[in-house]
Amino acid sequence: MLIGLLTAVAASICYGTGSVLQAVGSRRSARREAAAAAVTQHGGPSLSSTAKAAMTWEFIVGTILDFIGFGLGALAARMLPLFLSQTVISANLVITAVLSVKLLGIRLTRAEWSSIAVVCSALVLLATAAGPEGSGHTPIATHWWLLAISLLLMAGGTVVVRLLGARAAILAGLLSGLGFGALGVGVRILDGIDPFDLGVLLTDPALYAILVAGIGGMYLHTVALQIGSVNGATAALVVGETVLPGMIGVWWLGDTSRPGLAWLAVTGFVLAVAGAVAVAWFGAPQNPEDPAVPEPTKDQADDSGLVRTR
Repeated sequence: MLIGLLTAVAASICYGTGSVLQAVGSRRSARREAAAAAVTQHGGPSLSSTAKAAMTWEFIVGTILDFIGFGLGALAARMLPLFLSQTVISANLVITAVLSVKLLGIRLTRAEWSSIAVVCSALVLLATAAGPEGSGHTPIATHWWLLAISLLLMAGGTVVVRLLGARAAILAGLLSGLGFGALGVGVRILDGIDPFDLGVLLTDPALYAILVAGIGGMYLHTVALQIGSVNGATAALVVGETVLPGMIGVWWLGDTSRPGLAWLAVTGFVLAVAGAVAVAWFGAPQNPEDPAVPEPTKDQADDSGLVRTR
């Protein structure tokens, strides 16, 4: 349990730190390009400026941390109850918010600090109440169902989001969260890991559910950030990533709390999700004053917003 919890915390730190470093790289590049007037006719960042942002050392290191966080998160999903692992990982919003104070010069409001305190307290309650994780052994039909549902959510969700256009930000955020949640479930039930068997691993539908859900979730999250409120999309992602996977872990995969502490686990889970949503909702992107360099346009500033989870 302790090793799994530390692994989940490490994944959360990697995700949160990676997000801030990517924001730092994007912001610096955007300001340099703004000074050079490297924008499109609509005032947005040009393709070359976006490419240059991705080539800054901060952005590259942040991306590497995202990949490390993904691996640690997958490991934590096999070592902890999903209601604990998914919630701890979603708390990377807290890491992002705290690091942004130093690295991005952003001042957190009282509401944000209060939300962070709620998340931290709730995680302590969850860790105290969590019991052993379930075995994850499920019939192969369950793996096929997970793949089918992942395909339906990601492909069908993409079509619906495109039809709704700018009104689909919250839906896209929720669907991306469900995708990341399906990824966590897939990692838990994946065969061929322990003991390792490459043949079994490659023929398990859960492996392809993980790929579909992960790639689709990343795509839909990016779309959500592009077409609507960053805060609303991220809050919806947190709900999708934690609530349903946590319930699946308890109902079907055998995740449990410690005897007599189910009420504490439920309380901690609800508070953690509510607190993470509040951090996302109150954490509006801000641009610190920097008279030394020209300020980016609105579209460029939006590209380096604070609240990012992936």
